[in-house]
Amino acid sequence: MLGSGKLSSLGTGTALLCFLSALITPAVAVKEHDFKKCDQSGFCKRNRAFADNALQSNSWQSPYNLLPETKSFKDGQLQATILKTINANGDAVKLPITVSFLESGTARVTIDEEKRQKGEIELRHDSKARKERYNEAEQWVIVGGLTLDKGAKVASEDKKQITVQYGPSSKFEAVIKFSPFSIDFKRDGASQIKFNDRGLLNMEHWRPKIEPKQEEKKEGDEGEEKKEEEQKVEAPKGEDESTWWEETFGSNTDSKPRGPESVALDIEFVGYEHVFGIPSHAGPLSLKQTRGGEGNYQEPYRMYNADVFEYILDSPMTLYGSIPFMQAHRKDSSVGVFWLNAAETWVDITKGKDSKNPLALGVLSKTTTTTHWISESGLLDVFVFLGPRPQDITSKYAELTGTSAMPQEFSIGYHQCRWNYVSDEDVKDVDRKMDKFKIPYDVIWLDIEYTDEKKYFTWDSHTFPDPVGMGKHLDAHGRKLVTIIDPHIKNVDNYHVSSELKSKDHAVHNKEGSIFEGWCWPGSSNWIDAFSPAAREWWASLFKYSAFKGTLENTWVWNDMNEPSVFNGPETTMPKDNLHHGGWEHRDVHNLNGMTFHNATHHALKSRKPGELRRPFVLTRAFFAGSQRVGAMWTGDNQAAWDHLEASIPMVLSQGIAGYPFSGADVGGFFGNPDKELLTRWYQAGAFYPFFRGHAHIDARRREPYLAGEPYTPIITAALRLRYALLPSWYTAFYQAHADGSPIIKPMFYTHPGEEGGLEIDDQFFVGNTGLLARPVTKEGQNSVDIWIPDDEVYYDYFTYNLIPTTKGKKVTLDAPLDKIPLLMQGGHIFARRDRPRRSSALMKWDDYTLVVAVSKDGKSAEGDLYVDDGDSFDFEKGQYIRRKFVMEGSTISSVDAEGRDTKGVKEGEWMKKMRGVSVDKIMVVGAPSSWANKKEVSVESEGKSWSVEVEYSPAAKGRAAFAVIKKVGARIGADWKIVA
Repeated sequence: MLGSGKLSSLGTGTALLCFLSALITPAVAVKEHDFKKCDQSGFCKRNRAFADNALQSNSWQSPYNLLPETKSFKDGQLQATILKTINANGDAVKLPITVSFLESGTARVTIDEEKRQKGEIELRHDSKARKERYNEAEQWVIVGGLTLDKGAKVASEDKKQITVQYGPSSKFEAVIKFSPFSIDFKRDGASQIKFNDRGLLNMEHWRPKIEPKQEEKKEGDEGEEKKEEEQKVEAPKGEDESTWWEETFGSNTDSKPRGPESVALDIEFVGYEHVFGIPSHAGPLSLKQTRGGEGNYQEPYRMYNADVFEYILDSPMTLYGSIPFMQAHRKDSSVGVFWLNAAETWVDITKGKDSKNPLALGVLSKTTTTTHWISESGLLDVFVFLGPRPQDITSKYAELTGTSAMPQEFSIGYHQCRWNYVSDEDVKDVDRKMDKFKIPYDVIWLDIEYTDEKKYFTWDSHTFPDPVGMGKHLDAHGRKLVTIIDPHIKNVDNYHVSSELKSKDHAVHNKEGSIFEGWCWPGSSNWIDAFSPAAREWWASLFKYSAFKGTLENTWVWNDMNEPSVFNGPETTMPKDNLHHGGWEHRDVHNLNGMTFHNATHHALKSRKPGELRRPFVLTRAFFAGSQRVGAMWTGDNQAAWDHLEASIPMVLSQGIAGYPFSGADVGGFFGNPDKELLTRWYQAGAFYPFFRGHAHIDARRREPYLAGEPYTPIITAALRLRYALLPSWYTAFYQAHADGSPIIKPMFYTHPGEEGGLEIDDQFFVGNTGLLARPVTKEGQNSVDIWIPDDEVYYDYFTYNLIPTTKGKKVTLDAPLDKIPLLMQGGHIFARRDRPRRSSALMKWDDYTLVVAVSKDGKSAEGDLYVDDGDSFDFEKGQYIRRKFVMEGSTISSVDAEGRDTKGVKEGEWMKKMRGVSVDKIMVVGAPSSWANKKEVSVESEGKSWSVEVEYSPAAKGRAAFAVIKKVGARIGADWKIVA
């Protein structure tokens, strides 16, 4: 939803509107200058200058040295002290370091600062902030994977370095050099990732601020003044002190009570030309260089969650959420790093030597990527993953931060939204018209206008007088309602949520320790501090059905504006010197803020009624590493423009490989009015987003699918029906993501890591393990697309069964008229669908299945799987699920339990019992063997019985592959069975 600028929505009086108009209007057409560049962010500017000075110097040597006499190694963990020399006199700062080698094969490097760690510093401005570097990110982000590798061992050691072998078969090594400090991470003896190889490690240590004396100068004071000057703590030569102690941007000044405290490190990916990840940014999947040059960015990638509506494309500027997880890939090799820091972070990227730019960081071979990570505060805390496969990187990251929550089944259907449906009758009218036009959907959404004057947990009694009746109307059709609940609470009398927030002291505080007041949709607002356990408990109480009257069991929640968005704050967010639970400054936890609010709502929905254990659905705009555990996200306030449609695909792919695959973009574009071609193409693309929602701004024309008219409405409906037909396969892909952290839609480098040609391709993808290869149309007037073929397997057109003439590593042109989605089936796969058109996923729950077999190039084989559970409860954790493996071998197709379980030993609950009536209806065999040509029947064997069913064979013709339809199979979907042709 829009971040700011819709003044008519504030509804708090003319005087306030005039004030806010002056305050907010300039931000309506947001431009990059509304947000900081690196040289406007003091710590980024300082560290970039630090890098420039180091790399331009012929005599530069990093001032960080590990003291060998302080090191100890035990049970897979090395501890020591790094000494940072701060001046020519040899004065130094102690930095404790811990290098942990984990059972998973992941390594972790953590560096702290002794003085801050012990609290031996002084805060300025009588600040109530904590003195330590922020050290609680782990508590929010990490859920497992920290068991130390007690088999890790010191392989060699001398006066200059120590080498530790670790990981599976001890094939990983960390060569830790003492002076200057650096680490070289190796796999099979070859360098993969290097820390501080360029000497750009920089931990800004605490130092006192010498305040100038204010009294008037008297005669004879010159000597005393000179003496005082001599005693001052001097800044190291070349450092700019101007942003150490306070910093101003726009009309906001940051007080910085702890002074400078940034952390920075150069991380080199040796021999890797392509790096990926660190979402969210509106740019290509393979990240660009950031130190200038043709086609490159001038600015570093920024991670500082912000309300950047109408965001700019092909830019490294920050967006709504951030995940500081980066991967590097080359042919048959993948590595990665996870930078665990929740403060504002910038990342410079260079690739090889750039003769046009003497300031370029990368001066090694053209196949090496050098990155420079810079965070404003907190610990230096980095995890290292050495692969070697993309799947190894994502699974080990998931072991640390968790996998995607298993979603409710309705949530992977289609969501219909706009800002705003104007009344409960409007909602019911949209619902009726979707049915009238036979358009499937599962959820309708309400933006902020449903509330009573922007007071969350209330309803506007004039426009939504009967929310219960509205909810029951939707429920009768198997549909859900999502209501928006934001973290800003209207600061007004006679509003119980506001009075409780303040009286119970559950709000974020300002730097003086009073409750922070800012401006958002309601006008004057306070913000819940979801870092506080007591505040989260209170928050949960607000969602109980008895408290949030008008909500039912089919009501779910949307968390927006949780970066947090503060209209009159610096960069439209919260001042960095605000204080959260535990005394931590907002600067320390900013990128975590949205996740804590999302988490609070997730847990609230699990406690609405005693005994109601259902999976929550909560959409978030702001996120961090670990947010995948609690719900879905979307890419924010995009525009109804072709380039935004095109950009959405790499953005969603980037989310997937960064461990947060339940993502999507607003279909149709939030701002503006898409023409009907764009709207149609966007629905065709959106049918392949893991999160599939149409959304529009309050000032945009209504654009529900039934309003498009001929020929557009039938084409859009076909795209929606394709999504619904394939829901069994989508749900299986979500299960796989939940099980091992894998993406739901997968880029070419992920599925075919041995093919170098796929590294830069970000406009096509595979869906789960189905072998379905999609290449949405994203350009105006385009009637064909080029799709890159990653292997020698056979490919069939999904809709026509035509054989596609392909060559490995080459592109093939596919016809794509407006009514056609370019979608191929890769040979060798079996996937499930449900072919009966229905109005919602709930109405499909007990439908029989169709299996589609895309026979491999050898004409004999295919494999696939299916996961099914009740789509609502947590009973799947108790064994209440069906997971099948389908195999075609020659003339036999079979189904067995994918885990080898003896399901007879599983006590069946109500859902399992009802699934006994659900069967395989038919099997489509595309590329059917010619030996089937004369078959009229095939034999089915299952559960001790056998029977014959009809098979209809169609020979190859005019480019179309031969195919066979095995009809009315009748075998239970949850049982073992075999078909012999």
